[in-house]
Amino acid sequence: MTFKTRMLTGLAAAALVAVSGLAATAQETLKIGSYPANPPWEYKNEDGKFEGFEVDIINEIASRIGAEAEISGLDFRALFVATASRRVDAVISSLTITNERLEAQSFTQPYFSGALGVGTKDGAGIASVADLGGKRVGSIATSFPENWLKEREGEIGYASYSSYDSTANMLTDLRSGRIDAAVNDIVGLRYAFNQEHMTGLSIAAEIPTGDKFAIMMPKGSERLEAFNDAISEMKTDGTMAKLYEKWFH
Repeated sequence: MTFKTRMLTGLAAAALVAVSGLAATAQETLKIGSYPANPPWEYKNEDGKFEGFEVDIINEIASRIGAEAEISGLDFRALFVATASRRVDAVISSLTITNERLEAQSFTQPYFSGALGVGTKDGAGIASVADLGGKRVGSIATSFPENWLKEREGEIGYASYSSYDSTANMLTDLRSGRIDAAVNDIVGLRYAFNQEHMTGLSIAAEIPTGDKFAIMMPKGSERLEAFNDAISEMKTDGTMAKLYEKWFH
């Protein structure tokens, strides 16, 4: 092999390495917003990494569309600002699709049908929604459960309502007796009440609502179709069923 041939071969190899490097670094990063204290949907583990049912979903979607998910923790109310301002590409936080939210946001197809739960201290004398009359109730600010309660304030007749920025603060007040009942996503309440430090709390009533959980995205997001295609594939190929089994059984 001549010097000229060796030089050309070396340049070709270098070019190939450079192109491969560009391909490796060209992988799209999806900016994902998430409420970091919402197990089993999403939460930070002891190492500070996000885990949960929806974390697995968003990571799987990212993988299927050739991207990588970068998840950041935000206050629950800040999630809506983040999508409206397009600071994030999507948000996960057991979010319910509502007509009001659809005016300013886009949602993927749903992947979970939820229900509300009424959490109380054992022996509180509450066994149904009707028993909330005259009681002090609480829920998470701007959440579907909060809207559900406020829309039925006259019908239920609860004595007072407290709005919380975090589930932890709400359950702390429930345990201390500052509120008589916490109304929230039933899956999240069950998960919380199964923790060792949450003894003495239980689900007093289940409220079927038919609300649908989905990933929230900026209005008219160009990634919406790709997200929906990935979710459809996950439902068809059994991936979604495996994630249900992993987190809810």
